[in-house]
Amino acid sequence: MIGIKKLRSGVFLYGRTKYDHNSGSMSFVKPRQVVEMKNLDFEEDGFLIFFHEDFLNGHPLHSEIKKYGFFEYEVNEALHLSSIEEKIIWDLHSKIKFEYYNNQDEYTRDIIIGHIDSILKYSQRFYKRQFEDRYTATGKTVSKFIEILSAYLEKGDVPANGLPTVKFMAEQLHLSPRYLSDLLKRETGKTAIELIHIRLISEAKNLLTGSDCNVAETAYSLGFDNPPYFSRLFKKEVGVSPLQFRKQFLN
Repeated sequence: MIGIKKLRSGVFLYGRTKYDHNSGSMSFVKPRQVVEMKNLDFEEDGFLIFFHEDFLNGHPLHSEIKKYGFFEYEVNEALHLSSIEEKIIWDLHSKIKFEYYNNQDEYTRDIIIGHIDSILKYSQRFYKRQFEDRYTATGKTVSKFIEILSAYLEKGDVPANGLPTVKFMAEQLHLSPRYLSDLLKRETGKTAIELIHIRLISEAKNLLTGSDCNVAETAYSLGFDNPPYFSRLFKKEVGVSPLQFRKQFLN
């Protein structure tokens, strides 16, 4: 589902999350997600476009739609549109509506999917603008992310609790995992999992050069259950294996 709406009152639940903002915004719902709407009163016209995933069968958008991370966002991470952006989306909606209600033929499906594809591409562009417009808030999120990650590692609970996950980090910041990764990617060039790995490798360097722990012990102390995986990740980030890194430091 693709929707645009401005609520005056009522309840809109996406999963267990309450839709709690009333500015002009777009939201995106993936298949098999529970949505509940009760006593809605809109400030002005909105629209909802529902299309079955099978409608995209055989079309490139069937696979390409997976790249649009905003289908994984929570409703409080909706897309807030400017008046010009809103006009663009409304125009595409009008074209879809025209095709649907007027003399459908062999071209109708491809034309409708083409307009849906355009809505998604514009939405991707508008989300990037939204991240940039909220630069201050984004910067605070990056700083808070690093702060929470450092605290998690410094507490010494990693061996018992395991590696910090993107889901855990997102929960601490009250964001969905996908939104967090997209926001961090826009600001730092790295996804959430990449930033976690960079921080873990930094800690691994410290342990390899400042303690007598072997590679396996270093891996376990950082929450890795699989030392060979840790070694591969270390080499990917540093360029040499953990053993080679230690030898270079000692030499």
